[in-house]
This record gives sequence, structure tokens and C-alpha cells, in this order.
Amino acid sequence: MIIKSLKLKNFRNYELLSLDLNQATNIFYGDNAQGKTNILEAVYLCGTTKSHRGTKDRDMIRFGEEESHIEVVVEKGNVPYQIDMHLKRNSPKGIAIDKVPIRRASELFGMLHLVFFSPEDLNIIKNGPAERRHFIDLELSQLDKVYLSHLSSYQRIVNQRNRLLKDMYDRKELLDTLDIWDMQLADYGQRIIERRKQFVEEINEIVQEIHSKLTGEKETLRLSYESSSAEIPLYDAIRRNRERDIRMKSTSVGPHRDDICFLSDTLDIRKYGSQGQQRTAALSLKLSEIELVKRVIHDTPVLLLDDVLSELDKHRQNYLLDSIHEVQTLITCTGLEEFVNHRFSVNKVFFVKNGIVTREN
Repeated sequence: MIIKSLKLKNFRNYELLSLDLNQATNIFYGDNAQGKTNILEAVYLCGTTKSHRGTKDRDMIRFGEEESHIEVVVEKGNVPYQIDMHLKRNSPKGIAIDKVPIRRASELFGMLHLVFFSPEDLNIIKNGPAERRHFIDLELSQLDKVYLSHLSSYQRIVNQRNRLLKDMYDRKELLDTLDIWDMQLADYGQRIIERRKQFVEEINEIVQEIHSKLTGEKETLRLSYESSSAEIPLYDAIRRNRERDIRMKSTSVGPHRDDICFLSDTLDIRKYGSQGQQRTAALSLKLSEIELVKRVIHDTPVLLLDDVLSELDKHRQNYLLDSIHEVQTLITCTGLEEFVNHRFSVNKVFFVKNGIVTREN
């Protein structure tokens, strides 16, 4: 899978941009705040419907404009597909595949498989569980449309149940309707938990070898899934925590409260690992993500590296660069020294300054 071309109109600081991309390595370099990350954000948006920054649609539209347009041409199995996305300031985004509008944003998932790696991802281990849940949900949503459907239903049910718990404070008679939401919550939640556990085991088959090589065979790494239901059936856990939920007016157990543990031997890296151990584990996780996507879709994803190299030491830089030769990669950086020193094969280089992109080779 590769991206053949990208076109932007009134997106962020770009009035008009048209790029033909190489099927291997594409480097965008320049000073900070010139628009390099905006290019990766546009690509990410066309694969996932959302900004990796969590930005609202209207805030990605160029200042003074009412609408923004992104066009990405993807090639899968030598067959081209065109993804068009229109961001509108005062209405929902419009999405089309091969110029045919789609009704639900979820229909886009799976058209363009992406692995996005930013400096913030190096903190996924030490930061809160919400980031680790987001990682697993985003990857599974790209790989498994059934999971995406279950997750969407579950999130809707959690919101409705929480609203009910708040309304019950003034209307005690609503307690009789709680059973209906509890059964639905347990049904979808249990399916999500089982699929996440399967994902963790699939990652474990890959991550141990990568982490061993990254650490010179000095450390091991294994992920384990931590369920807030304490390994009892989710419905039983929901019933057991009902009084607490009513008192707190929120749902206290379920996959929206779960976490992933990262173990080096018996050491919980989240709590007791050094910053170096945490960052190495995060790098191992992202590289494992690339390999897992390859196995599942029998193709390569597109890798987006947003100024990550500057955050890694030489050993980890070299390992990362050596690992991505078979994957189309879009890399942002402030300078080319990392690649010159590494003697890394660079296929296309673009210089970015104030929303203007110039090809240099």
C-alpha cells in the first residue's frame, strides 16, 4: 500500500499544495512551525477521519476560509483509490471514495492503513491509561470493522448510562431502566475486552524479538491486559459496582477503564522503569504495530514519522531507520544530518517554509 499523491486546498497554512510521493522514503524538512506536520495530519485525517492532534475540523481550515479540501490517491494491489475529504466550518465533514460520497465515516477505515509515530508516542508508557486505550482502539478500528462497530455502540451506551445515572438523582423511578443498559454495556464491553486481549497477544508475538534487539538482548518486554472488571464476567462486575456508580453518577467498570501493562521480566515499566526503558518500550511497540498490520492485511502500511529522530539516541535512530526500508515513509525533521550520517537511502526530499513546499532532488 502506498500513497501516490496528496493535494491540499485551504488546509492549515496551505492555500494550494500538490505533491507526488515516492513509494519509499519522503522527507519534509525545515524549521519548526512551517507546516511540515500539517502534511502528515492531512494524510492521517484521510485514513482515520480525525486529526492526530485531536483538533476540530473547523480549526484545520485555513484562516479566513469556509471550507478545506484534501485529496489522497492510494494504491493497493496496483489499484488506485481516491479519497476526498471536505472540512466545513459550520457543518459535518464530507468524505468520498472514488468520488462516491460515503454515508458513515466508519466506511473509510481500512482504505488507508497508517502507523503514526510522534515524540508524544514515546511517552505512551509513562502517561495515563487513556493514551494506551486510544492506541489499541485506533489500531483495532483500522484492522477490524466489527471491533469499530462494537466500540462505537459501547461508547454510546456508556454515555447514555452515565446520563441516566445523573438523572436518577432527581428521578428515582428511573432505576428500573438501569438493567437494560447494564445488559447492553456488558454485551458490547465483553466483546471489546476479548478482542483487545487477542490484539495484545498478537503484539506479544512480535514485540519480544524487536525489544530484545533494541536492548542488545539485555531486556525482555511483554504486554498484559488489565481489566477493570478484575477478570470476572463484566456483567457481574457491573452489578457489583452498581451502588457505587449510582453514588458517583458514572460507570466505573468496563473497557473504558482498562489498561495495558508493560513488563520487563517482573518490572512494571509504567511505574518503575527509567525514562530510557519507557521510551525503548514505546519504540518497540510502534515497530511491532507496523509488523502486525503487515500480517493482518498482507500488505504494508504507510508510516508517518513526525520529528521522532531528534528524540532518539544514535542506536535507536539507526534501528528505526533500518526497520522501515520496506514501508512507504513520510518523515518530518528540521535537518538532514540524521540521514546523511546514517547513509540512509533518501528517495524524495522536500523543503518546507511558510506553507510552501519545494522539492530538492
